[in-house]
Amino acid sequence: MLYQAYQLQNDLLSPLRLFAQSSSAALWIQNTESSLLRKLSASLDVFSRLRLTHSRPPYLIDSVSVGERSYPIIEESVLKMPFGTLLRFRKGNSDDLPYQPPVLLVAPLSGHFATLLRETAKTLLQDHDVYITDWHNARDVSLSHGPFGLDDYMDHMIRFTQTIGPGAHLVAVCQPCVAALAATAIMAEDDDPAQPRSLTLMAGPVDCRVNPTEVNTLATSKPIEWFEKNLISHVPFPHKGFMRRVYPGFVQVSAFMAMNPERHKQSFKDMYRHLVDGDIAQADSIRSFYDEYLAVNDLPAEFYLETVEKVFQTYDLPLGKLQYRGRTVNPAAIRRTALMTVEGERDDICSVGQTVAAQDLCSNIRPYMKTHHIQTGVGHYGVFSGKRWNHQIYPRVRDMIHSSVA
Repeated sequence: MLYQAYQLQNDLLSPLRLFAQSSSAALWIQNTESSLLRKLSASLDVFSRLRLTHSRPPYLIDSVSVGERSYPIIEESVLKMPFGTLLRFRKGNSDDLPYQPPVLLVAPLSGHFATLLRETAKTLLQDHDVYITDWHNARDVSLSHGPFGLDDYMDHMIRFTQTIGPGAHLVAVCQPCVAALAATAIMAEDDDPAQPRSLTLMAGPVDCRVNPTEVNTLATSKPIEWFEKNLISHVPFPHKGFMRRVYPGFVQVSAFMAMNPERHKQSFKDMYRHLVDGDIAQADSIRSFYDEYLAVNDLPAEFYLETVEKVFQTYDLPLGKLQYRGRTVNPAAIRRTALMTVEGERDDICSVGQTVAAQDLCSNIRPYMKTHHIQTGVGHYGVFSGKRWNHQIYPRVRDMIHSSVA
């Protein structure tokens, strides 16, 4: 009933938001000098933005600069599967480019779309041939395609890496660090020729027993049956995934926002003030963030519940109990893949110590092939976006990847 109630509310408010959006634009155009009209226009604009959307926003990566040249970016669907697409950002007119190692950017499946890593991808594109795991919205996937659990997620990691071919490098951000590490271990154990040359794990919950955060505490505060009973819903009609069991993206994003309600409230107040003052650039910056942040992606119920239980409650990977298709995942099988772990000093979602735990699990990687970096002064999102990502973290990631090219 949760999803149905949300859908009904959304359908009822949609005409009001459309009216507010068009009225705001009309008032602004008609009289931008009137203080009263500017305030009314700003109020209507802010109201129209207080909504969730359910379609992937565009990546908006039109070009990238390499040295002194700019290259157009063409999005190519390399491999399309029901729950995700291997998407490549191919550089056009690139015959004069030197070799750039292929990188698979592994995006979280945690309530947002992969476009949340837009800046991460664009930065990587300067020196790499970049692919991304473009996850689909589960509410748009027909029941005929079956369930999607943690094993299926790992299957996608392996299949995507094999499709790119030998010489690929993985960069996993946040939630998928466990699956990326597990997939790499399985490929190493199978002596797969496409096993990645390097694996970069950024702000991921490899061992949630270390420095538990509020997120970790919440995950262990209830039994897994509680999560299934209270947070799982069926997709309502008329969506393609009608009757598929999902963890709705709107629930996840609402939970994230509830962690810092004052900050989000202040952001919308700031947007209103910028609009009234005519500071459109500052208002657009806030608009762009929330257009992305409020675009929600439903998770398949199987994947969500298995992730909560195995990653956040029973710590299967660090305890040597994680299973993949009946096989125990053994990170010690990884020998030829360089490993880098990155953490943010102020990360309140995945705290310092949780990601670097991968270094001990991968006991057979030679010490000179291991790197760890703690970035001072950044929270969770600062690990993969913003000035410190671009100027301090990325150069280290780039150097590690390029030093691992055979």
